[in-house]
Amino acid sequence: MTSFKLGVTIWSLGPTLNWRDLERQLAIVRDLSAEGVQLWAVDYSPRHPCLLDPDRCGSECRRRLADLFESYNLKISGFCAQLSSPRRFGGFDDPEGLEERVAKTCKVLEMAAELGAPIVTTHPGRIPKDREDPVYRLMLESIGKVARCAEDVGAYFCIETGMEPASVLRGFLEELGSPAVKVNFDPANLLMAYGAEEVIMGVKLLGPWIAHTHAKDHNPQTGRATVGEGLVPWREYLSELKAAGFEGWLALEDETGRDVVESLRRGLAFLRKLTGELG
Repeated sequence: MTSFKLGVTIWSLGPTLNWRDLERQLAIVRDLSAEGVQLWAVDYSPRHPCLLDPDRCGSECRRRLADLFESYNLKISGFCAQLSSPRRFGGFDDPEGLEERVAKTCKVLEMAAELGAPIVTTHPGRIPKDREDPVYRLMLESIGKVARCAEDVGAYFCIETGMEPASVLRGFLEELGSPAVKVNFDPANLLMAYGAEEVIMGVKLLGPWIAHTHAKDHNPQTGRATVGEGLVPWREYLSELKAAGFEGWLALEDETGRDVVESLRRGLAFLRKLTGELG
């Protein structure tokens, strides 16, 4: 019996603009026989609102969401609160509008805790290697504020891997020192940025902080992200996760827009077989 849980990132199936979108997406996930879903929880843009943005999704919306998941017999693995500044992806490294991004992230953490899925993931920006870099200090301060919000509500703010080497992220987490700041481990991100060796070394370095993972692959020939059909060393990677004590979600992610449902179906089949073999 595997200790991993298999889910799907909902944005792989398009944006969640309204309840109709959400029900369509959950029906697909149920038909794929996945166990759960990671939800998107912030507006996509000023002109493309997300149904589940906490400024829009109040108590009635949250009750309806919980009831809907129960009716589909699915779990929420967590939420994604990917924000950006006008100049930078992530935006925790840019002072412009930073307080608003911190406040929004805190609202998502509160909602996640209320719904019993206290994981919120994001790329906050690239953490510099130099700890005296003003951007490093700004990120330490801003993520420290988010950490205190997470601690207050009993949730976890998870930094997604890939924008900096695992060693740099580990050093940042050690200096931050908050039990509420964890890692969302994405092996394909590390593979694409730093090579396959970084995937395995990343788990070794970040194992104590890993609270959630994305499962996607990278095939440089096809451009596909189908799990098991690219360069991620899945057997070694999952073995390292198990050795690190991780027993959480592998949330499949395919943002290519190309035959995504079939890609997810094949990826889930691959992971079911492999995790079953690993025990």
